[in-house]
Amino acid sequence: MLVIIAVSGAFVYNRVSFLLKNNAERHIQQTAVQANGRLDALIDQIDSLTEQVANHPTVQQLLTEELNGKSVSFNQRQSLLQIVSSYQAYMPSVGSLELYTADYRLLFPIKEGSLGTRISNPYITEANTQKGRLVWIGVDPNDDGSLLAIRQVSLMDRWFSRGGYLIARIQRSYFQLDDPLSGSDGGESVLLVNDEGQLLGGSEDPKPELLPLLASEDQTVSFQDKEYVQVKLRSDKTNWTLLVLTPVSYVTKGISILRTVLLVSGGIGTLLFLLLSFVLSTMITRPIIHLIRAMRKSRLGVLTPNSETVSTMELRELNYTYNGMIANMNDLIRVVYEKEVLQSRTELKALQAQINPHFLFNTLEAFNWSLEEKGEEELAGLVVIMSRLFRYIIGNSSSDEWVTLGEEMEQVKRYLKIMEMRMGDRLSWNIQLELPEAAVPVPKLLIQPIVENAILHGVEGRVGNGAVSVIVTPSTREGWTRISIQDDGPGMDSDTLKSLYVALEGGPSISSKGTGIGLVNVQRRLKLYYRAEGTEMEGMRIESNRSEGTVITFEIPNDGGHTYESGQ
Repeated sequence: MLVIIAVSGAFVYNRVSFLLKNNAERHIQQTAVQANGRLDALIDQIDSLTEQVANHPTVQQLLTEELNGKSVSFNQRQSLLQIVSSYQAYMPSVGSLELYTADYRLLFPIKEGSLGTRISNPYITEANTQKGRLVWIGVDPNDDGSLLAIRQVSLMDRWFSRGGYLIARIQRSYFQLDDPLSGSDGGESVLLVNDEGQLLGGSEDPKPELLPLLASEDQTVSFQDKEYVQVKLRSDKTNWTLLVLTPVSYVTKGISILRTVLLVSGGIGTLLFLLLSFVLSTMITRPIIHLIRAMRKSRLGVLTPNSETVSTMELRELNYTYNGMIANMNDLIRVVYEKEVLQSRTELKALQAQINPHFLFNTLEAFNWSLEEKGEEELAGLVVIMSRLFRYIIGNSSSDEWVTLGEEMEQVKRYLKIMEMRMGDRLSWNIQLELPEAAVPVPKLLIQPIVENAILHGVEGRVGNGAVSVIVTPSTREGWTRISIQDDGPGMDSDTLKSLYVALEGGPSISSKGTGIGLVNVQRRLKLYYRAEGTEMEGMRIESNRSEGTVITFEIPNDGGHTYESGQ
């Protein structure tokens, strides 16, 4: 009961906490979306104002004359004051507008100046690239309380060619986004920040450390010695970032109340549980003691049912089940005895059946002696090789399940010698195995099926002589050994190679020779023996191209995945 109360309380607490945090996140996200919408509206106003100024007929005329080589008079430059003032009257937040010619000379206001000294060249290049669209620069280097934006002035009478530049200086308070959002009492702080970590909104620049917030991907961040839930939203129009920071205390305000309620409920439930447990224990303990005594007699070998009277329904059912179990155990003892007798007879037949392999070995030995007496040494050697090959294959699987690479390679050599006598000069083979790798344990008959596959589909599948190589080298992965079997046969195209990989994973066989299960058997044994021990095993890797032969490679751990030691 205590566990159930604790688990239920923890589950309810986690679920309600999750819901509260999700609601807070949705609220913060909505705040960010509203702030971003308001920011876009403010940017659109500046964009519209500067576009009207850039397209004004007087501005177009003066920049066209400058482009044609005519110097603009003082009176013409002074006439721009009335135009700019009329537009600034609609937006007091625009501190000033600056007009420059195509060769970066200041045209308005009437003073000496150059665009190259006003802003850096990358922003000028970006303005040229945008071809008349507004480019936001950031904080004015000459005035920390203002932001700058620039746009290229395109001359409509000159096929929208570059005629000059218009710079707008906007007060930073114009982008103050905290106060008039959604009327939320969550204490959110909405900050407008550029990629350098400068705070752009507000009438002052407190220069807080905002770069860690921009770089952080965590949902909860520490800012000015307080914990905040952070939501970031990037503006596509300015490449600035909106940071919405909500105090964690606001988000978890309801969780503390929930925690108190759950603790009080858990305490009351625990007291009730202890009281009821005391009452129920007196009703249950006594019948259980009688049942325990009967079970103790059963442990001593006296399988007798419990004859005591049980009052409660549950214990009555338990006593009935126990008596039924005793009856079943007596029946099982009889069945097990009969099975033991039957198993003894089966083992006797199995021992008798072991005579057949010995008869085969003895027969081959007799052939060997007979051939040696007749001077057929080559055939006698073949019989010896076959005898050893059969002994290796028909060995006791329970004790010889694992062998060393040296022993496995000796079996491969015996098989290749037999194939060499069958195929003659058509087959040549090579085995490379160093002494350190010869002691690596492997499952028995792991390599021979791959060699057999190389001869069947490689050497026999080509015109003329063929070669098979078995190369054992240390792997680039420490503690592993690489084994490669390669032939110079006809190879495979990409479609056949893909079908072979499908067959290795349990798909249909693609082989037209033999049984087609050799490689599948090796792949399954690799994964069965090594993955069962927790070793990461990729299986066989097959590389093949048409007319270039085939290379089959796999890697095994030098310790046999700890299976070899346990098998020994």
